[in-house]
Amino acid sequence: MDSWPAIDDMAAGVQKAELRAVDLVKRSLEKIDKSKEYDALISINKEGALERAEAIDKRVAKGEKIGKLAGVPFIAKDNFLTLSGKTTAASNMLKPFEAPYQATAINKLEAEGAICVAKANLDAFAHGSSTENSDFFVTKNPHDKTRVPGGSSGGSAAAVALSMVPFALGTDTGGSIRLPAAFSGVVGYKPTYGLVSRSGVVAMASSTDVIGPLSRTVDDAALILEVMSGPDELDSTTISRDKKPYNDLLPQIRGQKVGIIKEYFDEGLEPGVRQVVDDAIKKLKSAGADVSEVSLPSLPLALAVYYIICPAEVSSNLARYDGQRYGHFAKEARTLQDSYKLAREQGFGLEAKRRIMIGAHVLSSGYYDAYYKKAQTVRTKIIKEFEAAFLKYDFLVGPTSPTTAFKIGEKTSDPLKMYLVDIMTVAANISGVPAISIPAGMSDNLPVGFQIIGPQNSDRKLLAMAKAFEGLK
Repeated sequence: MDSWPAIDDMAAGVQKAELRAVDLVKRSLEKIDKSKEYDALISINKEGALERAEAIDKRVAKGEKIGKLAGVPFIAKDNFLTLSGKTTAASNMLKPFEAPYQATAINKLEAEGAICVAKANLDAFAHGSSTENSDFFVTKNPHDKTRVPGGSSGGSAAAVALSMVPFALGTDTGGSIRLPAAFSGVVGYKPTYGLVSRSGVVAMASSTDVIGPLSRTVDDAALILEVMSGPDELDSTTISRDKKPYNDLLPQIRGQKVGIIKEYFDEGLEPGVRQVVDDAIKKLKSAGADVSEVSLPSLPLALAVYYIICPAEVSSNLARYDGQRYGHFAKEARTLQDSYKLAREQGFGLEAKRRIMIGAHVLSSGYYDAYYKKAQTVRTKIIKEFEAAFLKYDFLVGPTSPTTAFKIGEKTSDPLKMYLVDIMTVAANISGVPAISIPAGMSDNLPVGFQIIGPQNSDRKLLAMAKAFEGLK
């Protein structure tokens, strides 16, 4: 069979010995082998995955309880630290790096019986919206190999769309789960900030980084969130989770108050995308939702705010890569100063260097008040506007992206055009609210994502709403 069963059904089958974990892993590896041309993966953990699957089958044979994800294969974005193989973040700087410990999210998934079969490609250090900034190769869109899969979690989204695995992990700093989900035609979920531990994940912008799943269905995404969520003593920004299971969903649309974000329809929306999103909104109305337009006046400033705050945090986080302790080392350097310079010159790609320079500039003594401090002030204003909107509405909706997947190379020569790709996703990260992208239809044979945003800590309700939308015909 080409598509995977529901994750909970697979896990139940393995637990009852009706399915074998080894067979699920072999099926995943076969699909990976058949999809090499898409360049979605950086490394494959074939031997380790099969060994783990065999161990799970042996435990099942002994009558042991495995967990909610027994024998289910998955792929992790290669900025998650894993003990199997290297963790490169798709960068030359970390090309030789082997992690001394695993990310909390990986540990939680493995504790429930999941099996990591591979690491996915991404924009290096997660800096990008297309996966073209990978230092290794460009991942291709599963629907059209001449186009990008989105980024920075493009490899993870492509892997799910190509049925390599039933789910994959991504990170979302300014839309890096939702955008590739929209471009590749899968479900991408960004939880409330702090709901999933960031421990063991290569940091990009620490105040907006979020861990989340990419999957084929909302139910599958909800189950993965259920496993990964909750406080972690290794991440002081984690928050308490909902007492009820995130995958115990009661989908309901009738009576829900839904706000259509006016600013997302004002300009730059492709006609085909607009048509698909308009049809999605009509379905919500027909299903009984109370739908009306809402304006968040400061939303057009969100992208500028993000691209001041994000590079500032990037420049700080990338300062640790100095060629001295781990990662790329410049062997030809003769002095300590040369070692720093050469390691960074050779190890960082153009986009990493660009963000370091922008970040260092906006944090410098002469420009801190003019840029960084002002951006944080506007960020607070955007947060307040979301809070005000959620006093009236249960959810806010709009497109995930103003366009469908663009051609490989189309925007690489103009960084500003590339940054504009994130225009409809960054606000949720700035505000720390949960958001999801769901496949809503096709435009010129390319997927279109429909974005639903909820208030902070409404993850369970948001997933229930997304599942209800997913079921509409």
